[in-house]
Amino acid sequence: MATYAIGDVQGCYDELRDLVAAIAFDPLRDRLWFVGDLVNRGPASLQVLRYVRELGECAVSVLGNHDLHLIALALGSSRQRGEDTLEEVLRAPDRDELIAWLRARPMLHVEEGYVMVHAGLLPQWSTDQAVTLAGEVEAALRGPKHQKFFAHMYGSKPARWKDALEGWERLRVIVNAMTRMRFCSVDGTMEFASKGEITDAPADFMPWFEVPGRKSAASTLICGHWSALGLKVMPGLLALDTGCVWGGKLTAIRLDDRKLTQVASHARPAKFS
Repeated sequence: MATYAIGDVQGCYDELRDLVAAIAFDPLRDRLWFVGDLVNRGPASLQVLRYVRELGECAVSVLGNHDLHLIALALGSSRQRGEDTLEEVLRAPDRDELIAWLRARPMLHVEEGYVMVHAGLLPQWSTDQAVTLAGEVEAALRGPKHQKFFAHMYGSKPARWKDALEGWERLRVIVNAMTRMRFCSVDGTMEFASKGEITDAPADFMPWFEVPGRKSAASTLICGHWSALGLKVMPGLLALDTGCVWGGKLTAIRLDDRKLTQVASHARPAKFS
C-alpha cells in the first residue's frame, strides 16, 4: 500500500490520468491525497470531479479556493470570472451530486504526522487548533445555513487572526488562511496581492512556512496553491503546485519514501498565477 500526495489538478484530467498511470496506481491498495483545487482554469474540471469522486475512500481531497468558488457559483453566491472554465460542471446532469460531494470535502486532513491543507496555516495555529478551526468551516459548509456562509465568504478582511473573532469574519479568516494565503507577517497578518516567487515578498512579509516559531512546525505540511513557488520538498513541508494548468507539470510524491513522479502539461506554457 502506498499513499501519494498530488498537486493542484485544476481541471487537467488528461495529465491526471497520465500521472496515475505513471505511478501504477492501484485503487485496491493505494491512496491518493489531493491538495485541493481539483477544478478551474483547465479544460476538464467535470471529468476530474467525476474521476476523484468515483475513487471513493481511496482518495482524500481538501478544499481549495477554486473548489469553493465552484460551489459558490452553483449556489448563486458568486459570478463567473473571465478566467473561469466551470460552465461544463454547472450544466452537467450530475451537477447537484458533484456539488454536494465537493461541499462535503474537508478543509484539512491530518494523518500520521502529515497535515494536508490547500494554502497554509497561520503561524499562531497549532495543528490541533487548526483541526478545530477547519471543523468550524466544515460545519458551516455542510449545515443548513451554507448558502449564507458562501454569501459572506469572499473578502480579504480581517487580514489577521484573533481568537475573539466571531461569526462570518471568523470563518472568513480561516478560509483565507487555508485556501488563499501565501505571504504573512510575523504576527500572522496575511497579504493577498502578491502571487509571485519568494523573492517578491512585500516588505515585512514572508512565506507563511518561514515564519519563526510557527506552531504547526512539528507536523509535515502538504500544500499546493502557489504555482510560482513550485515544487518545494524540505523538512516539514511538501509544496506540490508545479503549475500544470499553466504549462508546468503535475506532481505526485509517495509519502513513504518521498519518491517524486511528474508528468508534463498538455497545455501551452503560460504565465503562472
